[in-house]
Amino acid sequence: MKIDLNGCRALVTGASRGIGRAIAESLLEAGASVGAHYRTERAAAEAIVEGHAGSCALGADLAEPDACVDLFTRAVAALGRVDLLVNNAGVALSAAIDAPAGEWDRAWDRTMAVNLTASAVLARETIRHARAHPGQGGARIVFISSRAAFRGDAPDFLAYAASKGGMVSLARSIARGFGKEGVKAFVIAPGFTRTEMAEDFIKEYGEEYAMKDIALDRMTEPRDIAPLVVFLASGLADHCTGTSIDVNAASYVR
Repeated sequence: MKIDLNGCRALVTGASRGIGRAIAESLLEAGASVGAHYRTERAAAEAIVEGHAGSCALGADLAEPDACVDLFTRAVAALGRVDLLVNNAGVALSAAIDAPAGEWDRAWDRTMAVNLTASAVLARETIRHARAHPGQGGARIVFISSRAAFRGDAPDFLAYAASKGGMVSLARSIARGFGKEGVKAFVIAPGFTRTEMAEDFIKEYGEEYAMKDIALDRMTEPRDIAPLVVFLASGLADHCTGTSIDVNAASYVR
């Protein structure tokens, strides 16, 4: 099966590295136009879209809700419309339960702001955009959550697990509430994935800890996740709206 996404206009958050980069590259290969979001790594994001007419790199700090709205506005201006939103950007900040209250609170607040609030604001803008342009076929929203949403996480990553659980409920509510308006929502829930963000956890707990639960002989990589986003973007799985897809090498089986 060859999936052709010509005509699809996608905004991918956190596209300068890791899972987001693999998703953006796979969407581009399938013919989509992509707004590749970055926070600080502008050169990396620009390199991804280089040579792809109609695509662009877009910077924003997603910890600020107003910046999320501005990002979406700029994406629409650059791409013409947005009919696919991939809420991928995220942080995993370690905070021990006995850390000073202010330190723990700051880690919690930033994690929620980037992982959950930004996803909600961008989803809201996508829904409003689809409503304002009913002739464009609606929109699809893909949330990159985590197995932590379902099985929990290590004690120092309570905020991360809670934020990812919130993404799942958000996606399900969007799927149920806006499907008849042409909006579909999906969740992809990876386990440990070999990315720069995961390296902090691996350094603290060790690679053996990261590998001990999985049933395969290698850790999941971004390239194992990106094709699923392309498939969901194609419209071939629209009747799976509201579903969560596990990509965790059987480290958590529901």
